[in-house]
Amino acid sequence: MTQADLSSEIGAALPYLRRYARALTGAQTTGDQYAAATLEAVLADRTMVTEASSGKTGLFQVFHGIWVTTGAPVTEEDTGPRAAAQRHLNKLTTNSREALLLHTIEEFTTSEVAEIMQIGQEEADTLIETARREMADGMSGRVLIIEDEAIIAMDLESIVADLGHRVTGVARTRDGAVKLSGQETPDLILADIQLADNSSGVDAVNDILRDLGERPVIFITAFPERLLTGDKPEPAFLISKPYSEEQVRSAISQAMFFSSTETLRA
Repeated sequence: MTQADLSSEIGAALPYLRRYARALTGAQTTGDQYAAATLEAVLADRTMVTEASSGKTGLFQVFHGIWVTTGAPVTEEDTGPRAAAQRHLNKLTTNSREALLLHTIEEFTTSEVAEIMQIGQEEADTLIETARREMADGMSGRVLIIEDEAIIAMDLESIVADLGHRVTGVARTRDGAVKLSGQETPDLILADIQLADNSSGVDAVNDILRDLGERPVIFITAFPERLLTGDKPEPAFLISKPYSEEQVRSAISQAMFFSSTETLRA
């Protein structure tokens, strides 16, 4: 692989590394610090990436090495949703959440997850299944879906119900979403970006959070890289369209478990 090819591959993978870092740490600033440290390490020694099966896998492998070395910290809070998340995180099997995120949200194969985490593939499989079980156990809540496509909305409703959560309603517009949130307070919001009347799902979510306070949010978009530029607040949980059921299930479990609510400002 030439220097130009490597730089191009790393550049394309960087927004997704930042997404992963954000989900792990629970904060955009901290996640970006880890991404920056990863890039510095790669610039200092490019063989850390070139010896991997791909530039993207190598980039995530370097990140994981730094993450583990620093003790995999998350934002510490004394009270509120993040404090509760911190208590839950302390009970999780080591590396299980990382493996689940890599496999479901970032769509690495289990063999790639094993390569990134420097473990055997069997152990990677076990960690992924353990994370699914541990994060789903005993967690249920109310979910507001903001989605203007009826078929997608029905699919999301089914996934939410299968996870043991209850859908408070489905909104197709910004105004409809705000109205529904006032009728029954959701514990989690699952939102498309572009809505039926050309209103913004981002605006709808920001309206709801302003009125109701912090709660986890998952955004869905066909162009995630447009929302992962680093020049403004970004969604903590972001699913790419077309999505898989496993991605949605994982994101919902992560969001309910680790309640980070920073959102975009349009």
